[in-house]
Amino acid sequence: MATIEIKVPSVGESVTEALLTQWFKQEADAVRKDEALFELETDKVTLEATAEAAGKLHIVVPGGTTVKVGAVVGTIDTVSAATAETEAPAAESKKIHRAPEPKPPVVEKPPTAPSKTAPPVSKTSPAVAAETRGGLENLPPSVRRLVAEYHLDASRIPGSGPDGRLTKGDVLLHIEQTKAAPAAAVAAPAAASAEAVCPPCEGPAEEVTRKPMSPIRKRIAERLLKARQNTAMLTTFNDVDMSAVIELRQRYKESFQKKYGVSLGFMSFFIKASLEALKAIPAINAYIDGQDIVYHHYYHVGVAVGSEKGLVVPVIRHVDRLTFAQLEQAINAFVAKIKENKLALADLEGGTFTITNGGVFGSLLSTPILNTPQSGILGMHRVDKRPVAVNDQVVIRPVMYVALSYDHRIVDGREAVTFLKHIKECIENPERIMMEI
Repeated sequence: MATIEIKVPSVGESVTEALLTQWFKQEADAVRKDEALFELETDKVTLEATAEAAGKLHIVVPGGTTVKVGAVVGTIDTVSAATAETEAPAAESKKIHRAPEPKPPVVEKPPTAPSKTAPPVSKTSPAVAAETRGGLENLPPSVRRLVAEYHLDASRIPGSGPDGRLTKGDVLLHIEQTKAAPAAAVAAPAAASAEAVCPPCEGPAEEVTRKPMSPIRKRIAERLLKARQNTAMLTTFNDVDMSAVIELRQRYKESFQKKYGVSLGFMSFFIKASLEALKAIPAINAYIDGQDIVYHHYYHVGVAVGSEKGLVVPVIRHVDRLTFAQLEQAINAFVAKIKENKLALADLEGGTFTITNGGVFGSLLSTPILNTPQSGILGMHRVDKRPVAVNDQVVIRPVMYVALSYDHRIVDGREAVTFLKHIKECIENPERIMMEI
């Protein structure tokens, strides 16, 4: 009998624990080799652990538990490895072709017999009863007419005349009170019901949901707070006419896609433009380490990508050595890794500058927060058609606002503005990027 332990894999030298968010299989399920077993989330990445062999799964640590790297979270009984490949489809087949459960027989209830205690219907009219208890002949004609017309019992109507005799007014008052009583009886329960359902002093229930922050969300919060507290962050803005880039993309869109298998997007243009700007302003490609300034002589650009778990920034290394097609392919590869939870810790480390594109979500303008210890981050935004002055003429052009947040301890305002001017010039004249001039 062979049993293989399922251990938490190592995801990086600095990571010692992770959150086992969920199991993809249930206890005693048959699993195949290389099949995804559970999801693991660290403070930087989310990944999936797979089965080393086929067999029966035994879960030791339930989902939602924080575990140490190397800890045993389950086992696989490989005795059943030979049948695991066939048992899993068979179990699914049973679930699909399971016969419907028989419905319980419907028992018809016998008709309810009429109540034997119902009071007998009186065959004597109120007028006759009144006549036998005192007679109507002693009452005025107008009173007798009302009593007979409304079938009243005269003996039950209090009189206000001499010697307690009934008057026409007594009968009319009795008729009005009799009509008002049922209406009041119906209105009272209705008012009580309305008051019970919607009390005047109470509003609708105010519900809340509380859940712990994920490791990635905790890490994001810590880094953003650290950036605000430990840097002298400032943001400067500029606008960019996107006409040339849009025209270039439209002209070569199909041929680029056909040759390289990826679309030509805005991001590769801005990475190339940032590369030229970083070469011109080296301080934005540097960082402060204690009392020193460390200048990078290489260019690793992080591209912020939003995911369901939070914002992650995979790093494209040595962008100065890559073509437009290689940049777009690298971005697509990172997006695929993020969707499949296969992003490695090494993919997030070593960036010297970051670009974030809020325009994909419709952002008009923002002040991005530094990705410490970096000294600069470029924010892209949506493209809108706006009236602009060209050669003293007002024309409509597609315009994007761009923002540069920077650490004012190392980057002066003049350098920040110059950096954005380089971005603007390279995007508005993309031939400069391609010719590297």
